[in-house]
Amino acid sequence: MRRKRLRILTWHVHGNYLYYLTQVPHDFLVLVDERRSPGYAGCGGRLPWGANVTEIPLAAVAKTEFDCVLYQSRIGWTRDRETLLSRTQQGLPRVYLEHDPPQEHPSDTRHFVDDSETLLVHCTPFNELMWDSGTTPTAVIEHGVDLIKPARFTGELPRGVVVVNHLRPRGRRVGADLFEKARNAVPLDLVGMGAQSAGGIGEIDNTLLAQHVARYRFYFNPTRWTSLGLSIIEAMMVGLPVVGFATTELSTVIRNGESGFIDTRMDRLIEGMLYLIDSPRAAERMGEAARHVAQERFNIQRFVADWTILFDSVTA
Repeated sequence: MRRKRLRILTWHVHGNYLYYLTQVPHDFLVLVDERRSPGYAGCGGRLPWGANVTEIPLAAVAKTEFDCVLYQSRIGWTRDRETLLSRTQQGLPRVYLEHDPPQEHPSDTRHFVDDSETLLVHCTPFNELMWDSGTTPTAVIEHGVDLIKPARFTGELPRGVVVVNHLRPRGRRVGADLFEKARNAVPLDLVGMGAQSAGGIGEIDNTLLAQHVARYRFYFNPTRWTSLGLSIIEAMMVGLPVVGFATTELSTVIRNGESGFIDTRMDRLIEGMLYLIDSPRAAERMGEAARHVAQERFNIQRFVADWTILFDSVTA
């Protein structure tokens, strides 16, 4: 039976995630305001959006037809749902995509989506485990990555690379202090929005990032508490070994000593980073193991299939 092509209303919250999501064979209407402010950037940036992605001004939402709503932020759920959507649109099939673990308390935070008719989708099993979802039904769809411009590990730079946006103002949760501690012992380059304020390189265009990180010996993730970053998976797809703290979902992705180094002790991670700098062949071998994991677990075909099944289910 031929599958119905859906029109799905959503927000631009995480650009790369939205780009990968729009590989699903449906049409996506992405909210945009006049200033292209955070959450309402539409199809902004340099990502190669497909023909199935179009922008919709906020004022046009209530008079536009669509089949499903994919919420991705608390503001979208608590404010925009009431102020932008008509009553009929509020009753359409709806999904809330939760990108992060709880920020208030790791295990006892009740999710603000408290609705038995909304499907709450988590992007890692760890996030689903930690949120208290109450009676709201949940599902997990792990990340899927398809590099915009493929690149392969060369590792000619005996340094590590860190990719975090706005590292300094985000503080301890994303490991600003841990990055500084590691950088005092190991040569590291920081990439991302606002990286210059922490002595980093700055933002690299999404289409060029894979080629940029391919030159480094390893990827370092200093984050204490977050979801599994797409930049980690993208680096693995390139073939970089990953070094990071054995917390949240990362502890299920990297096998210590095989595809990188994970630990909760900084001194052990520094030892691992120095080893990779001094042993380029070992770095290449471990990076290839990381690439194999990424291809098996986070391939775009599985991701698209999972979302296709989910949209079919909620709109049936």
